[in-house]
Amino acid sequence: MVSFLIIQNYNIKTINYNIMKKLLLVCSMFFLGQTAFAQAWNGKGDQKLQVGFNGWGYGNGITATYDYGLGNIVSLGAGANFYFDGYKDDNEDNNVFVFGRLGFHLQEPLGLPEKWDIYPGVNLGLLGKDFGFGAHLGVRYFFNNNVGIYGEFGNNGSLGVSFNF
Repeated sequence: MVSFLIIQNYNIKTINYNIMKKLLLVCSMFFLGQTAFAQAWNGKGDQKLQVGFNGWGYGNGITATYDYGLGNIVSLGAGANFYFDGYKDDNEDNNVFVFGRLGFHLQEPLGLPEKWDIYPGVNLGLLGKDFGFGAHLGVRYFFNNNVGIYGEFGNNGSLGVSFNF
């Protein structure tokens, strides 16, 4: 009976492993097939949603931001950071930072490839009961027309995934 359960468990693991390999192959082919169409910044009307991990700044947690292109260089957006630990001033009331953001996208002025965008920006909003301010230098790289990665480095930065709409 025990040997039957071990063999049955082994077969389930083998089946799951094979399914995961096929899924990874299909996803890889999809992303590789789309890389020729990747564009990190489209200018006016461009929309980006980013979700990531906040590892430094006002605390450690998760972040979500939205940016809308007002012109070839300028974007306006909003975001929220939800902190799990490392709160500003060790005050648990500072566990949420809700903010507006302004970004300046340098892809065109710097002549960067379409897959890349470099953008300095600022965030201003409410951190618990206080005002919060953040300044960052951001970098985006898009694998295809819809999905990319980003990093924002500054006094309140994050790393994560960026989505193009």
